[in-house]
Amino acid sequence: QVQLVESGGGLVQAGGSLRLACAASGTIFSIDFMGWYRQAPGKQRELVARITTGGSTTYAGSVKGRFTISRDNAKNTVYLQMNSLKPEDTAVYYCNLATRGQSYWGQGTQVTVSS
Repeated sequence: QVQLVESGGGLVQAGGSLRLACAASGTIFSIDFMGWYRQAPGKQRELVARITTGGSTTYAGSVKGRFTISRDNAKNTVYLQMNSLKPEDTAVYYCNLATRGQSYWGQGTQVTVSS
């Protein structure tokens, strides 16, 4: 069983920054990638960014240049540095871990950006 614990969400003004963290624990043999998704009210969950064990990254076009995903493989922890936040970034952010065909999700952390 894999557990994901997220931290770092909150309320910030437009233009501000937040850093999310997600720590994975449990029985993890190998990780294909870890990443962040978000879901705004009334919208589908969407990929924000993800990173492989080797460090390859993928970003949604809407966050490219503003958000940076990074990872500490030794700690099974993934981070999302969010800069120049916009009101449209407001959503619940979910951590995701994919391993051996299985996908695990965190409980979600709220990010609210005020204008």
